[in-house]
Amino acid sequence: MNKYIVATSGGFISTKRWGVMRPGSTFLKALELTKKDRPKVCFIMTATGDDASYISRSYEALSDLRVDVTHLALFPQPNADIEERIMQSNLIWVGGGSVANLLEVWKIHNLGIHLKNAWENGTVLSGVSAGSICWFKGGTTDSFGPELKPITNGLAFLPFANGVHYDSEEQRRPLLHSLIKDKTFELAYATDDHTGIVFENQTPIEVVSDVSKTNDKIPSAYKIELKNNEVIETKLLPGIIS
Repeated sequence: MNKYIVATSGGFISTKRWGVMRPGSTFLKALELTKKDRPKVCFIMTATGDDASYISRSYEALSDLRVDVTHLALFPQPNADIEERIMQSNLIWVGGGSVANLLEVWKIHNLGIHLKNAWENGTVLSGVSAGSICWFKGGTTDSFGPELKPITNGLAFLPFANGVHYDSEEQRRPLLHSLIKDKTFELAYATDDHTGIVFENQTPIEVVSDVSKTNDKIPSAYKIELKNNEVIETKLLPGIIS
């Protein structure tokens, strides 16, 4: 059985109606990978403390799709059926926010083992920003304040680092490069806003974008590695990764 993770800096697109989102191609790709006629989708919004408006807007964004939606809450108290809710889901989508807080709260509630079991049994894991970084060894985060810091205690289902919002936050690229240079991480994958990478097992197989262009450029993904003591960044355009 193949295992899938869709790691994104996207997923949902704002509409002209205030506060209303619609699912983008990155989320729809994750949904497609479930191979279910009516997938069971579970939102996990720990990174924003289970913000009620975020959860509500996410439910509304899927209202026109043929899906069954639920969410796993850990604040102020957890759902009684944490393991069951995770294991019964076909797609788990983790929202953005503080990845540092998310990882600590998940650790307290033993979510890591349940999520890994679900992944190994066919559940597609996905998410945006903090909900992308969490699946990797770590990456760059603003969890500690405006100055970005490294985080290195991710779940490591994917044995790489992850960079998110790569084109829209100027600290992201140089910090990730420095973490590759000093060998904090051996290899990293990054995504521009509105972009996601599909990993089959632990191999990147496709780049998906929610939009065709932003500011006259094509949103892309990137592979960052150290070769001959030099940091090499390779752009991965939307489409199948050859």
